[in-house]
Amino acid sequence: MNWQIDPTHTSIEFSVKHMMFTTVRGQFRSFDGNLSIDPHNPTNSRVEGSIDVASIDTGEEQRDAHLRSGDFFDVENYPKMFFRSTRIEPLGANQYKVYGEMTIKDVTREIVFHIADEGQGQDPWGNQRRGISAETKLNRKDFGLTWNVALETGGWLVGDEIKVSIELQLVAQEQPEAEAVAA
Repeated sequence: MNWQIDPTHTSIEFSVKHMMFTTVRGQFRSFDGNLSIDPHNPTNSRVEGSIDVASIDTGEEQRDAHLRSGDFFDVENYPKMFFRSTRIEPLGANQYKVYGEMTIKDVTREIVFHIADEGQGQDPWGNQRRGISAETKLNRKDFGLTWNVALETGGWLVGDEIKVSIELQLVAQEQPEAEAVAA
């Protein structure tokens, strides 16, 4: 079954250490994606998505402008980042590892999302919806995001490890098999 991301009920958030002892959080506000989920064999499922990098929001416009600049994401030349799954590994009890290719700027690397299928149900308007939680960690330097400033006391202004947390609400794009047969 094919599922489309509902952007009004989905969040893509990240966090990174600042000055080695505090955490800065942010989110992306514009994104798109779809999942093709095989309910009989989840390992045959596929995930694809993209994020409009200019939609980055950390709550501080000056920092966001710097993140959009050539020092970091260079949104003029690389307006989107992409993810495409390559394989899915079941972990049991609606838990999975989703391996895939993440492309940021012109660099593609494998990352692994830890996924929890939170369940599904019908909304008041008759649409089938599904919830999925996803988390991963990545090293920003692996994607060419290397800008930093050394601190006088030792260490760096911006941490290398980025934690990503995604809460997806999906809307079915076709009828479930049982309903399609009955119709």
